[in-house]
Amino acid sequence: MQFSLVLAKWENIPLHKMKNDKIKQSKKYYDSYVRYSSIAIQMAVIIILGIFGGTYIDEWLVLRFPVFTIVLSLISVSAAIYLAVKDLLKK
Repeated sequence: MQFSLVLAKWENIPLHKMKNDKIKQSKKYYDSYVRYSSIAIQMAVIIILGIFGGTYIDEWLVLRFPVFTIVLSLISVSAAIYLAVKDLLKK
């Protein structure tokens, strides 16, 4: 704290401006962290729902080969990748 006061006086920069810049930098860091982690969570939820949905339909129809599990898991992975790319390209 003492160093920042000395630095602010030496460079003639108001102390509140230094604090605001530091807050803005940390806010940018946390905004990007929240953004990317929410995309990862969204992808995981979509894929898990697709797999459980396919498993449930296969058990409900009493199929020996897990057709719906495979199809819905592939569709959910494709949808998750599409939504992630769409979110990443958006600014």
